[in-house]
Amino acid sequence: MKYTPFNKPYLSGNETDYIKNAVLSGKISGDGIFTKKCHEFFEKKYGFKKVLLTTSCTDALEMAAILLDIKEGDEVIAPSYTFVSTVNAFVLRGAKIIFIDSGSDNPNMDVDKIETLISEKTKVILPVHYAGISCDMDKLMELAKKYNVFVVEDAAQAIDSFYKGKPLGSLGHLAAFSFHETKNIISGEGGMLVINDDQFANRAEIIREKGTNRSSFFRGEVDKYGWVDIGSSFLPSDIIAAFLYAQLENIDNIQSRRKEIWNIYNNKLESLKAKGVKLPYINKDATNNAHMFYLVCRNLTERTELINYLKEKNIYSVFHYLSLHKSPFYKDKHDGSTLINSDYYSDCLLRLPMYYELTNDQVETISSFILNFYK
Repeated sequence: MKYTPFNKPYLSGNETDYIKNAVLSGKISGDGIFTKKCHEFFEKKYGFKKVLLTTSCTDALEMAAILLDIKEGDEVIAPSYTFVSTVNAFVLRGAKIIFIDSGSDNPNMDVDKIETLISEKTKVILPVHYAGISCDMDKLMELAKKYNVFVVEDAAQAIDSFYKGKPLGSLGHLAAFSFHETKNIISGEGGMLVINDDQFANRAEIIREKGTNRSSFFRGEVDKYGWVDIGSSFLPSDIIAAFLYAQLENIDNIQSRRKEIWNIYNNKLESLKAKGVKLPYINKDATNNAHMFYLVCRNLTERTELINYLKEKNIYSVFHYLSLHKSPFYKDKHDGSTLINSDYYSDCLLRLPMYYELTNDQVETISSFILNFYK
């Protein structure tokens, strides 16, 4: 079999034309014509109150931490099984991370454990929609309201996915998306902050513009702009937005193809459940945006052997996160609690190749090799 990478960026057709148009417009710094087109797209298609493109999802999360005035001693509840950016944004502001375990049936945070971790210092709950699948957001938002804490959705993987008919990213006070080249919709690097709570709308623009009210100036709302708050340079070049907009125009087509691939994997590999291998779990209130297809092997040794077996067949599969509560940076700061499910996914979860141009034949061949491995 020819080499099958884990990921391959997909060009939908107009990316380079739009980049050229952005250059010819005479403005390729932030907030040009394509940035505005992207903002309008998200606000119209998904009903987000306000969106701001950023240079990465990491930047969007860092903006969220600044907006929420995170300070030394504040506590943030987050899953241990996630990418470091989820929590690093809040650690940078002085927060203490209270790690919560994943569920036994999927890698999302175990919502039933949240209430036991809330203290008078809790400022934020950070749900991560792993693989674009939502956790129980009703229960999570009820707890947030009960204890007066903010919710920031890490929706890095969750574009075009829904919970009870509502788009992920629209449920928390704030949300962060990623357009990294491994995501469904890409711009190489890139991200977006979604502001669902009006109290943060104006300040978000200021923080994104180095702490200045420059955006208000360009709208003619003030006669000059100055330094009014803390902030940084979080806005992307319009070249990045031009690439992104070409992708957004094709989102329905991209999503449709990814779901076809996901369904072939799911149908072909379903028999593995009888052997104790888990396939992605989607709860009844969530939709699947086909961000990834993964297996949960029975143990670390088995996963390592499967990775090596597939590599021999020229197929590149990858494991995912390592539990953050055990990381070199945070293990001495963790409270010592055991997070058995997070460690389980760290040891056993395996991601299979998933990209638009993966052919049906390739997916079936990969699936056949996996089935053969388990014989």
